[in-house]
Amino acid sequence: MRFVLWTAVVLGLMAGMAPAYAQEGGRIRSISIQGTQRIEVETVKSYMTVAEGDPYDSDRVNRSLKALYNTGLFADVAIRRDGDQLLVRVVENPIINRIAFEGNKRIKDEQLQAEAQLRARTVYTRTKVQADVKRILELYRRSGRFAATVAPKIIQLDQNRVDLVYEISEGQPTYVRRISFVGNHRYDESRLREVLQTKEERWYRFLSSDDTYDPDRVTYDRELLRRYYLKQGFADFRVSSAIAELTPSREGFFITYTIDEGERYKFGASTINAALKDLKAEDLQPLLVSQPGDWYNADLVENIVQKLTDAVGTKGYAFVD
Repeated sequence: MRFVLWTAVVLGLMAGMAPAYAQEGGRIRSISIQGTQRIEVETVKSYMTVAEGDPYDSDRVNRSLKALYNTGLFADVAIRRDGDQLLVRVVENPIINRIAFEGNKRIKDEQLQAEAQLRARTVYTRTKVQADVKRILELYRRSGRFAATVAPKIIQLDQNRVDLVYEISEGQPTYVRRISFVGNHRYDESRLREVLQTKEERWYRFLSSDDTYDPDRVTYDRELLRRYYLKQGFADFRVSSAIAELTPSREGFFITYTIDEGERYKFGASTINAALKDLKAEDLQPLLVSQPGDWYNADLVENIVQKLTDAVGTKGYAFVD
């Protein structure tokens, strides 16, 4: 009796497993595409990694599913097997009829559209919309408005079309409350602030945006500091860091520059070695306007090099170092 029951259980398990084996066997006689509106059936098939006449392979079917999603043309894709037929059901992403912006006053529509990647008469996808939201927010951050928000709104139209509207709340500008320095010994903070393009917030700067926080401007200010110190003789100067901290109220920034001034250098004796035919060093010597004992000046060195290059060029040596 036990033997009979065990045999029945085994046979039952094998019967239950038979459909799974059948799923992997056989060939795909036909592929039926359903749900297309604008996209040709053959176009859908061209994206798939299986074709009519191929052996059925669940891995290749799964890859076909991913490939169809990755085209960005479809909002939904489903593939199932019905005997020797493969049924593919798709829902096409809509076409964008129009793109509009609402709530923007500080930045014009033309600037926002130039920043966004989506255009009218292109395929709508959520991924691309979210990417454009990030681009628009970054544009507002560069103008000092870190409190700006962007909400995309979809208006459904007929024929699987949509209007895309970006609803924008610009928020208040984020001002620079304080600029401070660490490591400055030769020059005080007030002098160094004059070097920077970014300024601290003041009521009389209402016609300028230099007192709003802009990370690109901070990067430029690092270069302005470097140029200033090199001009004053600090050849080893460097900006170790420029840290911007948002205030607890999230309405402003504190910017702190940590700098290493290094030693201050003076010019020594300057000479010219000329190994070119018909070019005498003494003829170029007057161009060396730096004097021994003067503070080193990187701008002056660049000017001297340019004058020497021009003088040598007039002699027919255009590519001399």
